[in-house]
Amino acid sequence: MDTMADVWKEVLSICSKKVTEPIYKIWIAPLELIKFENNTFIFTIGSEFKKSIVMGQFASVIKEAFLEVMGFPVEIDIVVNSAVSEPKTVAAAGGRAQENDGSSQYTFDTFIVGKSNNFAYNVSLGVADHPGTLYNPLLIYGRSGLGKTHLLFAIRNKLRESDPEKVIVYVTGEKFTNDFVQGLKNQNTFAFHEKYRNVDALLVDDIQIIQRGVSVQEEFFHTFNALVQAGKQIVLTSDVAPREMEVLDERLRSRFEMGIIADIQPPDIDTRKAIILRKCDQLGITLSESIVDLIAQKIKNNVRQIEGTVKKISAMMTAYSDAVTIEQVQDIIKDITTDYQPTSVVVHKIVEFIAKAFGVTENDILSTKRQANIALARQITMYVIKEVTDLKLQEIGNYFNKNHTTVLYAINQAKEKMDENPQVKAVAVSAIGEFQSRTS
Repeated sequence: MDTMADVWKEVLSICSKKVTEPIYKIWIAPLELIKFENNTFIFTIGSEFKKSIVMGQFASVIKEAFLEVMGFPVEIDIVVNSAVSEPKTVAAAGGRAQENDGSSQYTFDTFIVGKSNNFAYNVSLGVADHPGTLYNPLLIYGRSGLGKTHLLFAIRNKLRESDPEKVIVYVTGEKFTNDFVQGLKNQNTFAFHEKYRNVDALLVDDIQIIQRGVSVQEEFFHTFNALVQAGKQIVLTSDVAPREMEVLDERLRSRFEMGIIADIQPPDIDTRKAIILRKCDQLGITLSESIVDLIAQKIKNNVRQIEGTVKKISAMMTAYSDAVTIEQVQDIIKDITTDYQPTSVVVHKIVEFIAKAFGVTENDILSTKRQANIALARQITMYVIKEVTDLKLQEIGNYFNKNHTTVLYAINQAKEKMDENPQVKAVAVSAIGEFQSRTS
């Protein structure tokens, strides 16, 4: 055995015989060996949760296997790298998104249909069956975590299945913007046009992002027109309806509204139960009716939260080889959702968090003071509130005694400052991560 890879292969073989197959596949096999130093094998894994389970439950098994292979004791360590478990979609030459992001699992068959999403589901299916003709463009909007991206990938996957030769580009509004800006910097927009205009279907997630730049809006306007005139399919998702994109150019807004607009609402309780049961089936676990009812009653507004809860329950059942109790499920739910934290409480905590990060007081942020550091803290606070709650601009303004126009300006300023200053962006991202999914 000449390489670390050879050693690790032998260790994996030994571990697979010492633990059950589910435990091996879920917790040990996903470890990625990156280096050996100071008598320690160092791995990466996708989350702190997974790291805690591996280090707490299976480190001794792994170290014993290394001792058997190496002939002397070693230590192991794990660093968390979210990209290990959640790699992003990337676009290859020719604009084809690669299947390295797990998106192939998002199909129409795996989408749970209910009253809240029935229309969006059916028009998406129509687009996939008749691209460029039936519903073009299609814009799906709704709050985060309700299935917009699932439908976008379902359309892409069905189009690919129908005709593997079709050129289909999936991109986020952020990526479209960044690609365009990069093209301008390189004084080469030809490659950008080649990528986004020579396609059979363009699928853009979170299109509302392009509001932040006039030149980006202008570019998307021309891209949109070129594709529609050529009979190519456009599908967009947004967290708000076009009429609520306050700084979107009127010409572009009218283009978005010329096709079909479908909204997705939070699922009703029967749909939530169906989602839970489908996820249980995918994970190969069974939950009692009382636990299914508890999850469905407590998590009302976010499909990702529902699925995340079931995943954590599955992980706990695998790690401890036992069923979970109602009390344990309640603790898991508390980690994921905030039936227990009304929006007003979350807003207060965001203000508190940002105040500490910027070295100002909460009263400073809520005041009318114009000092640069206080103004920036206020702008970032408004931005974070917008990102993690469903409050409208005017509702956010009510907390600061501002009108919706002032709030919108502050949010746009925050975005610019984040682009200019990595430290400011780090604070905002940390805040969003801290408070994401904490409102019911």
